Amino acid sequence: MKAVVCTRYGPPEVLRVEEIATPVPRKNEVRIRIGATAVTSSDTYVRGLRLSPAYRIMGRLALGWNAPRQPVLGMVLSGEVDSVGPDVRSFKVGDRVFGFNKSLFGTYAQYVCWPEDGLLAARPANLTDEEAAAIPYGGLLALSCLRRAGVRAGQRVLVFGASGAVGTSAVQLARHLGAEVTGVCSTANVELVTSLGAMRVVDYTAEDFTDGAERYDVIFDAVGKSKSASALRRGQRVLAPGGVCISVDDGSPRLRREDLVLLGELAALGEIRPVTDRTYDLDDIVDAHRYVDIGHKRGNVIISVA
Repeated sequence: MKAVVCTRYGPPEVLRVEEIATPVPRKNEVRIRIGATAVTSSDTYVRGLRLSPAYRIMGRLALGWNAPRQPVLGMVLSGEVDSVGPDVRSFKVGDRVFGFNKSLFGTYAQYVCWPEDGLLAARPANLTDEEAAAIPYGGLLALSCLRRAGVRAGQRVLVFGASGAVGTSAVQLARHLGAEVTGVCSTANVELVTSLGAMRVVDYTAEDFTDGAERYDVIFDAVGKSKSASALRRGQRVLAPGGVCISVDDGSPRLRREDLVLLGELAALGEIRPVTDRTYDLDDIVDAHRYVDIGHKRGNVIISVA
């Protein structure tokens, strides 16, 4: 099968398209013919080992010393079950599925084998593979953080970094939960964030959200502390009494299969919509990584595999 192999840690050019053996499902595994995947910011961090010096050795021990131990990266997929291993009960050949796995990787390929009891669910029938692949990464991370922050109807929620994969999901999910949402983004993305349901959008190139009179029950950093640390420190002064400031980098997210099912149901109903910036072919994976490395993508960057 065709797959993208990460030959060592480094820039996008370390990725190579190669022919490798097609995996065979083991007990309780399903093999999925991948229709689409996504290049997430997490993928680029693994590829480049983009960690602070204090964590780089730990990263090498966990991921592989000179190159990723699992050379085929990719955490997200949408596709079709084409083979099942012994004792599989949840899925059958022909099922359309989408999912996320932050530890096994392997979705920069035509096929992958995943456990049937992992973060895998029926794909919304009214979405394409490319649309479905834009849901799990940002949706699951945003939902985990909003739940930890206790977001509920009537609250005022500010999403910092509202135009990225996590941010676009957070704006829509907070709105779905009944919150009044303010999004913070650049000028180019104001219209997008407004269309996702934000009642107010702050263009950070023109104003500082911490200078306003509004007070927020929840401030959610959807960017990550490496880029937002200063804004989060200033944000403390616009928290309402008892308010919560939370970052996507705080702790380990609780990613649950039932949440993936919920995201699929909301997408099928049009309550949330996947946001895609660009779509590339698998052969153009280097260009896709170069684009994500710039740091200004809107929503998701999708790889069409089929």
